[in-house]
Amino acid sequence: MLRSIFAALVILFLFVWQKKSILLSKPKDYGIVILLGILLALHWVTYFHAMQVASVAVGVIALYTFPVITVFLEPLFHGERPHIKDIVSALVVLFGIYLLVPEFSLSNETTLGIFWGVLSALFFALRNIMQGHYFKGYSAKHSLFYQTLVTFVVLLPFSYAVIPQVTHFQWGQLLLLGVFFTALPHTLFAFSLLNLRAKTVSLVACVQVVYATIFAALLLGEWAELSTVVGGLIVLSAAMYESYTAGRKA
Repeated sequence: MLRSIFAALVILFLFVWQKKSILLSKPKDYGIVILLGILLALHWVTYFHAMQVASVAVGVIALYTFPVITVFLEPLFHGERPHIKDIVSALVVLFGIYLLVPEFSLSNETTLGIFWGVLSALFFALRNIMQGHYFKGYSAKHSLFYQTLVTFVVLLPFSYAVIPQVTHFQWGQLLLLGVFFTALPHTLFAFSLLNLRAKTVSLVACVQVVYATIFAALLLGEWAELSTVVGGLIVLSAAMYESYTAGRKA
């Protein structure tokens, strides 16, 4: 929650520094961006919860079901039907998830982590689709500023009680998280789309799964099991395939 307000303040500073207007051109766009912010808040909460109940590797792998979820949801906004290849990709992802799940029981932590991770992927896919469909006329700074601000407002009622308990050191960590791991990467991602093809950016983004798994093992001691690695490779392969084919059409 606090990372989002730091990110919003950094982006606000950029608007002031560049002497650009932060206002939206149409009143209805504020309603759209509020909905986008709510989806972003739900995505973050479920994503971090997935990693807490299971592991970083499981949470990240489950999140990367979002490219396949996207190809099923996006046609609904255009009155189209999913293609056969997209259905095949979905079946491949389901098989990869099947390998990740040790047992189909909500009492199992890994199963719970996958559930919350896939739910997070659903919120993320919806946010991305709606942003591209209804909010594409604005810069990435506009979108991220309002979304992080809405996220802060939405989560504040559930988190305000713990704010007095945050230590000076933790405030520094939150500032680092908000500036360098929220505002900066989102800005760089948007900038990369101006200089690279969409398929290239999407394929590079899939490397996050590898980074997260390696760092989780080295820094947190969370070593992935063989079934997690195999299932993750299957899910990641399907995600990369969907990102590549989508990029070719773009």
